[in-house]
Amino acid sequence: MYHKTKEKVHGLLHPEIVGDKHWDKIINVFIITLIILNVAAVILETVPSLSDEPHEQRFFYYFDLISVIIFTIEYILRAWSCNHEAKYKHSIKGRLKYMLSPGALIDLLAILPFYLHRFIGLDLRILRMLRLMRFFRLFRLTAYMKSAHLIVNIFKQRKNELLLSLVLVLFLVILSSSAIYFAEHNHPENKHKFTSIPATIWWSVVTLTTTGYGDMYPMTNLGKSLAGIIMLTGVAFFALPAGIITAGFLEEFRKSKKPRHTKCPQCGHDIDSGDNSHDH
Repeated sequence: MYHKTKEKVHGLLHPEIVGDKHWDKIINVFIITLIILNVAAVILETVPSLSDEPHEQRFFYYFDLISVIIFTIEYILRAWSCNHEAKYKHSIKGRLKYMLSPGALIDLLAILPFYLHRFIGLDLRILRMLRLMRFFRLFRLTAYMKSAHLIVNIFKQRKNELLLSLVLVLFLVILSSSAIYFAEHNHPENKHKFTSIPATIWWSVVTLTTTGYGDMYPMTNLGKSLAGIIMLTGVAFFALPAGIITAGFLEEFRKSKKPRHTKCPQCGHDIDSGDNSHDH
């Protein structure tokens, strides 16, 4: 009875595990809704017109209190039922291993500041923003698992190309910062802005990403000429990662696409829809 209850609880709290589909859906929709409402509450608490009045503060406080209680019960049940999985098999070591997993740490960090402030008096209310991290738990849904794995696989397979593009971008940032610094640091109006190469890196990043705040800009003819070359080069260099990731997506989609087979009307054998070499 004990082990069956643990298995049932573990299945209900993990959408990726097949269990009671009816209650599994109800519980997880409730938890997901509560997570979204908590994120909305964190955002709305920063609006003065919605959080200045005493009754508004009480509403947010009691909503936070009820949410923390629910999430605490969920966390305890997850920790209790986790050793149903083989990797957390041991009664104590398995639970400790689970508690140190990324998902469990996110859950713990989302509720721990409330208790530390409540019972110890530490003013850690600012850490309530960690409730925003609960959005990551939405990826536990089965519907999102394949997409999440797809993205992870793309970054794993293309890590060398992405690393190379990052190195090239960093090289361009340093090179452009050095060139503009030496072109502008002696200008009477720019000597207080382009004070050093590290300070000029801000200009390089803003320029290469085509953001252009306008707080720093070249005034000498040499600086303007260099800036034009840097801008044109930056467009190409910063497009590299996007192209690499896009190519990775296309390759993954091609691999995951199932070949369609049809029956040959004459011999009855399976024919791949992309195969034109079938011959009788």
